[in-house]
Amino acid sequence: MPSGVFSLCGAHGQHRWMPHNVGIQTRVHDLKPKMGAMKRQLHLNLFIHSRGHHEASWRHPAASPLPLTDIRYYQDLAQRAEAALFDSIFLADQLALGEDVAQAARTWLEPVTVLAAVAVATSRIGMIATCSTTYTEPFNLARQFASLDHISNGRVGWNIVTSWLATAAGNFGDAGQMSHADRYARGEEFMTVVKALWDSWADDAVIDDRPGGRYARPDRIRPINHKGDHYQVAGPLNMPRCPQGRPVLVQAGSSDTGRRFAARHAEAVFTAHMEKATAQAFYADLKALVAVEGRPPDQVLILPGLSPMIASTEAEAQRLAREVNELSDPEVGRKRLSGRFGGHDFSHLPLDRPLAPEDFPPPASVEAARSRTEVILSLVRREQPTLRQLLASLAGARGHFTAAGTPEQIADLIEDWFTDGAADGFNIMPPLLPAMLDVFSAEVIPLLQRRGLFRTAYAGETLREHYGLDWPKSAFKEAALQAT
Repeated sequence: MPSGVFSLCGAHGQHRWMPHNVGIQTRVHDLKPKMGAMKRQLHLNLFIHSRGHHEASWRHPAASPLPLTDIRYYQDLAQRAEAALFDSIFLADQLALGEDVAQAARTWLEPVTVLAAVAVATSRIGMIATCSTTYTEPFNLARQFASLDHISNGRVGWNIVTSWLATAAGNFGDAGQMSHADRYARGEEFMTVVKALWDSWADDAVIDDRPGGRYARPDRIRPINHKGDHYQVAGPLNMPRCPQGRPVLVQAGSSDTGRRFAARHAEAVFTAHMEKATAQAFYADLKALVAVEGRPPDQVLILPGLSPMIASTEAEAQRLAREVNELSDPEVGRKRLSGRFGGHDFSHLPLDRPLAPEDFPPPASVEAARSRTEVILSLVRREQPTLRQLLASLAGARGHFTAAGTPEQIADLIEDWFTDGAADGFNIMPPLLPAMLDVFSAEVIPLLQRRGLFRTAYAGETLREHYGLDWPKSAFKEAALQAT
């Protein structure tokens, strides 16, 4: 394995391949704290993945000893994040078993089921789960997430994905992988249906009048009678309106099509950037697209991924990063890279030759997670890493920003991106769980609180309140107002 680690470089936080004895202290000292008249509060989401976001985390002695199928693992992490006042937790999903299962701990429980168990083990933290518009039915999904919102008293969000894994198609009776354009066309109609279902009950439809023998007002419940190219759904939903009106809508696609989809539907966006400049460009572009859609830009939060390895000194943080990286298997990384590029064969590439864009298929030809392929190609153009170095970088957090440093350095990085138009907060992706979550909570969050950037107590009960989002308007209320 290479002797270096990716670290922060310069005031713009660029990713650079550096020898292991080169630190970040001299490169972050010029990040000036921007403490004047802070009106915004940053948002922090904990992304729970395997035993940590480094692909070798499951092998490290600091990682949790619990099986990944033990619900106590997820409940414990959520409780730790709630004690640290995180806005939310997030569970991703994958609808097929990876070919690297022999060397990679990537099996996990179905996320919607997990959130039901986490909801009863927590009381304030928001909970977000991934569910596919490609391989589920709108009525089922609307019902599941409405149920979760009721179970949690209004703390649930849905991460909308249009599934891209070619192997997933084989598990759902399809002959082949759906195209990028077709996935999003189906996703648009899917959103029309689920929003209508969540809005098919008025807030005051349930009266629960026991003496009078009336449970609900039929005039405040109505069918949706949707007939489209992909779905025919009569409705209404068979349960009352959600405590939040509807679950918070989250999205993570960053392609051109994905951005337009987010601008129309998303209330929070998870995104991956390996340098501050691209994060700023994405932030400005998406906020502008949101405005074009007639929505307030502050009602769409942008949360880049950040995977920090933290220790009392920078040298120790980098030592920990190398220690975990040395547990990686480059052939596992090669298989994952192939999956990112729609099954492209990288087996012929030597590990220690510098890469060029010509070694990869064009992003436009990839019917997978197109935005992530563009992130990887941007790194290749900028850094010309060897395949071994690229795989080492992706092993840390699959294309998200990784950093190794002290609590102060990580807090400086977060503040700089937050106050300089790159983020509304962060999707925190600890490389080791629960170890790096605990260090972040104990050492970084207090620094952010002292700088006035992060809450010192929950101000609300729901995920919408944590995120500062408006309540969706009820079509029933609007109709009643128009009739008066």
